[in-house]
Amino acid sequence: MNTSLAELKSKVNGSLIMPGDPNYDEARTIYNGMIDKKPAAIFKCKDTSDVVKAVEFAQKHNLEVSIKSGGHNGAGLALVENGLVIDLSEMKGISVDPATKTAVIEPGNVLRDVDKATHEYGLALPSGIIGTTGIAGITLGGGLGYLSRKGGLTIDNLLECKVVLANGEVVTANENENSDLFWALKGGGGNFGVVVSFKFKLIDVKNVYAGPMFWPLEKAKEVMEFYDAFTKDAPNDLYGFFAFLIVPPGDPFPEHLRNKNVCGVVWNYTGPIEKAEEVFKPIRAFGPPILDFVQEIPMPALNGMFDELYPPGMQWYWRAHYIKELTPEAIAANIEFGSKIPSIHSTTHLYPIDGRVHDFSNSDTAWGNREARWSQVIVGVDPDPANADKVTKWCKGYFDALTPYAMGGAYVNFMMEEGQDRVKASYRGNYDRLAAIKAKYDPGNFFHINQNIKPAG
Repeated sequence: MNTSLAELKSKVNGSLIMPGDPNYDEARTIYNGMIDKKPAAIFKCKDTSDVVKAVEFAQKHNLEVSIKSGGHNGAGLALVENGLVIDLSEMKGISVDPATKTAVIEPGNVLRDVDKATHEYGLALPSGIIGTTGIAGITLGGGLGYLSRKGGLTIDNLLECKVVLANGEVVTANENENSDLFWALKGGGGNFGVVVSFKFKLIDVKNVYAGPMFWPLEKAKEVMEFYDAFTKDAPNDLYGFFAFLIVPPGDPFPEHLRNKNVCGVVWNYTGPIEKAEEVFKPIRAFGPPILDFVQEIPMPALNGMFDELYPPGMQWYWRAHYIKELTPEAIAANIEFGSKIPSIHSTTHLYPIDGRVHDFSNSDTAWGNREARWSQVIVGVDPDPANADKVTKWCKGYFDALTPYAMGGAYVNFMMEEGQDRVKASYRGNYDRLAAIKAKYDPGNFFHINQNIKPAG
């Protein structure tokens, strides 16, 4: 095998990293420090031809393959034990066309790269909330974030993909060409091939009126009820995700709030700035908040607001639900566990699924959960491996307590390795169609280190 890998290394533009190489441990490190997998080799691709050669090599030598771009996946599915990692992190081309308001983006980019490139033109791509998230993973899983109400999911803005299939063929997928594959890529994850470029339409967003507001924990019930009612009829220009959290012990947070367990909403208003104070008047009148950092800021500053709080390498354990309604019972369960957060970095977020997301039906894309009101993620996070069990136990307990009030399934980008039944539940009525498309484009299930959709038949 080493001889064959050496031969591959001589034929590619990128670099091949193997156990024993001085940069091997760095190359196999991903965002979640809880993951410790040892690949047989890591191939850092430079271009599409490198990806084709990697796929063909793995097929020839019967190697398991994982695909790594941003490396943010909580379950660690960017890596494979004793297999070949096809690492796309150095494929970082971005081309923005301000005239057509489109962008072609390679998979090695993270959201802060995309923000920087688009912001220059007063444009933005609806995506996530953390600047270090990879564009490929968030897109293929669906794409929830600060601009979902205004612009839909990331996949709702996807125009075209260039894809390396399991047989090494390079194809284009859009509404007119390989349209079934294009449909499956819009939420179906990495099941169908390696996407080597994405073309998106962009929306007009430059500066926003945004930031966090906190309320005391003892007001959590009233805050959740107010948040639920207020956002239900809010205009699409107003977005906010709800959170339970511990206030970080440093600037810019005031000393009297540091290390306090609170609840809050991180807001994003994309409407006319001159109307912002009027829009927020009833929000500020409720409570009032004990912290109010909402102000005019550039969109990239909002997308990167929590990057320093969550550097790569921490211990992460994720669980998630789709929530249709915040019933009194669901609110009570949230307060019970939201008031027992085990570490400064642990939290739960309720991400709205409404606004422009509702302009599409469940059958329009592989992502089939548009009637949910929220995607809730629960994350146990700590920098110290000694605390991994503690944050994991809290996360699992929280998840179990909410299960009776959830819809079944979860946003696949928030899942650990939870079994085939959970994957099926997450795709709901679209699963069988996805399995048929999988059988057409990857009948041997070559791409299976993912939230796997097994080929039909």
